[in-house]
Amino acid sequence: MTKFTAAKIMSACVDSTSALLYISILLLIIKISTAIDTINTTQSIRDIDGDSMVSADGSFKMGFFSPGSSKNRYLGIWFNKVSVMTVVWVANREIPLTNSSGVLRVTGEGLLVLLNHNESIIWSSNASRSARFPVAQLLDSGNLVVKEEDDNDLENSLWQSFDYPCDTLLAGMKMGRNSITGFDRHLTSWKTTDDPSRGNFTFRFDPSGYPEQILTENSIRRYRSGPWNGLRFGGPQLRPNPVYKYEFVFNDKEIFFRYQLLNNSILSRLVLTQTGDVRRLTWSDETGIWAFYLTLIVDDCNRYALCGAYGSCDINNSPACGCLKGFLPKVPRTWDMMNWSDGCARRTPLNCTGDVFQRYSGVKLPETRKSWFNKSMNLEQCKSLCMKNCSCTAYANLDIREGGSGCLLWFSDLIDIRQFNDNGQDIYIRMAASEQDHNDEEGTKSNKTKHTRIIVISVVSAGMLLLGIVLVLLVRKKKQQKGRKVTGILEGRRDDTCKEDPELQLFDLGTITCVTNNFSLTNKLGEGGFGPVYKGILEDGQEIAVKRLSKSSRQGLDEFKNEVMHIAKLQHRNLVKLLGCCMEADERMLIYEFMPKKSLDIFIFDRTHSALLDWPQRYHIINGIARGLLYLHQDSRLRIIHRDLKASNILLDNSMNPKISDFGLARSFEENETEANTKRVVGTYGYISPEYAIDGIYSVKSDVFSFGVLVLEIVNGNRNRRFCHPDHNLNLLGHAWRLFTEGRSSELITEPIAESCNLSEALRSIHVGLLCVQCHPNDRPSMSSVVLMLSGEGKLPQPKQPGFFTERTLVEANSSSVKNTSCSVNDSTITLLEAR
Repeated sequence: MTKFTAAKIMSACVDSTSALLYISILLLIIKISTAIDTINTTQSIRDIDGDSMVSADGSFKMGFFSPGSSKNRYLGIWFNKVSVMTVVWVANREIPLTNSSGVLRVTGEGLLVLLNHNESIIWSSNASRSARFPVAQLLDSGNLVVKEEDDNDLENSLWQSFDYPCDTLLAGMKMGRNSITGFDRHLTSWKTTDDPSRGNFTFRFDPSGYPEQILTENSIRRYRSGPWNGLRFGGPQLRPNPVYKYEFVFNDKEIFFRYQLLNNSILSRLVLTQTGDVRRLTWSDETGIWAFYLTLIVDDCNRYALCGAYGSCDINNSPACGCLKGFLPKVPRTWDMMNWSDGCARRTPLNCTGDVFQRYSGVKLPETRKSWFNKSMNLEQCKSLCMKNCSCTAYANLDIREGGSGCLLWFSDLIDIRQFNDNGQDIYIRMAASEQDHNDEEGTKSNKTKHTRIIVISVVSAGMLLLGIVLVLLVRKKKQQKGRKVTGILEGRRDDTCKEDPELQLFDLGTITCVTNNFSLTNKLGEGGFGPVYKGILEDGQEIAVKRLSKSSRQGLDEFKNEVMHIAKLQHRNLVKLLGCCMEADERMLIYEFMPKKSLDIFIFDRTHSALLDWPQRYHIINGIARGLLYLHQDSRLRIIHRDLKASNILLDNSMNPKISDFGLARSFEENETEANTKRVVGTYGYISPEYAIDGIYSVKSDVFSFGVLVLEIVNGNRNRRFCHPDHNLNLLGHAWRLFTEGRSSELITEPIAESCNLSEALRSIHVGLLCVQCHPNDRPSMSSVVLMLSGEGKLPQPKQPGFFTERTLVEANSSSVKNTSCSVNDSTITLLEAR
């Protein structure tokens, strides 16, 4: 379309009449152009007001409706080919329209907005990204999507109603959770038949432990499905059938359940009713009703925890509840009154070392909230692991297909067990040896083993016995020597590594699983190169931080061993305290004291939190970090180089005392050693010293460089590498250097601390920071000198040019250029084989 401007029109006019004519034409063109743009950027079809939208095959319709006897109006989607109005999704379920007004529009940003008569937004979708030509489309599946006009890939859609279910699960719709973002797709009931707002019942996945579906009324559990066993959830509800097929997906990214119809001519839906029942219904043209197909709550035994802990529900018995073998009613009086909620208790207490496992067949496995699982272990490995852990109460196969695979362990009382005649599963429950069922296969196998041992012992000669004793002594001595090393932990043994220090203990997996709520997202504090960190509370009330090695972590056994070895013996108020470690199965965890204020980077780099950290606190933190480094370099048992000192590795306690953490990359020196060389350069961009990045040489002066960067970041409130200034392309080091040489160092001080700032302390800190980041390591002060300079008032030496003071792309340097370059200037590059 030709573009016109008022200047061009007016220059072509010879009189005012012509000018007015041309202006009128211009306004008309602008109006038409605007209208065209509005159509393109709102909806390719039209706004939905009194009209409706139908899917291409006519299966579903979207429009405005009034439920039951209500006069309120809602925007919803319903079955189009069904004579009974059956709504499957509602947009504005919490905020109805109170009159006949209402317009649904797609904005230029790709948002669906529902407007009332005042053009006020009463409901809006969101969008995953911006779009050029967004359109809304109702698909044949009943899914309302907002997408680019020419893009038919649903994975690229800006928004879809399937991500926000109401009370109905349609074919192809996911019910589950994104494990990375925490986004949850679940069903919530209508309040009443006249009111589609959220009711009291919710049907969703519980991600704690091994995931299972749960039905709750408000916050009270009413039903759970049991864990997925490879074929179905823990009961007979899901079976192969001619109507639909189903799938369960559980990986590192997401957990979800969905079904697909085997015959598209069949209309079927899964609905959560207002009374808290989850039903599958299919449409019958002959009767004109939704026919009942199945329900999840079949009988009283499906009621959550009906029989209490260690109770088993069998609907074929009267009464339905009974205690497992080896257990008795915990409160016999209430049990006789048909109140089984108190459950059962062991007749014989466990003693850990002499316990056995009783097999129970054909059961719905107990609640998995406090469970642990491993998909690769077999049943024997699972049993062995459970036997070694006194907190483990039971074990079972994770997958029952093809003879069984995987391992599922419980670390708490067993709740909500029921007996099935078929389609149940085997579970092995820890029992005292005296309670063992001798008719069980486990009992028979155990007796055979005992007889074999007696025969073997009876035929061993005195000479062989003596030789055996000698061999045992040799092996024990070897184990004791090896047990003093951390590598013993890494092989899964409870050796003396943690026991050597009375303050350091070896935690069992069951304890850590329980105190972190099975590593739930709500307990997650953050994630680093090692893996995620979770908060936990021990039985004595002590708060802990659990650092769990991630399977996808670039760090591994070496870093785990390294951190324990270097920090276990360190005791300083400015170093984070390691309380213990955990090593069972494929789990590797470090347990630290909990730091309630989290890490320093949250305060100094965030605009909101930065105002909470005044200059006295910042100066206190700078001095605390300096004292912690001095201890590592000079006063600890070994000379330790941290190699990854940065703001996120400085933790803060309630009093804002700094504590250096994360010793996974640390290295130790003997007293006569001063530096070392490595081909594997590790660390974090912006904090690595030039000699380490270029030549692989690290020493205590490498930490001094990182400390100098950290000081300047604390004073300025910006990251070194992300620093941006309109007058130059220097990073924070370069900017600080320029201001210092021009006598304007006070301009480096961040605005939030200007009022509370002690100018002489701040300028001295900047000066010391620049001394620490000098290009050549010999020019940098030791940490003992740094501590004195920060606390003194004497004259400081003049700093030389910093290393890496210009921001640039970091690429691999060829070996020839590395040898000829001693520090970073405008043209140098650095080699980083493993940056964090």
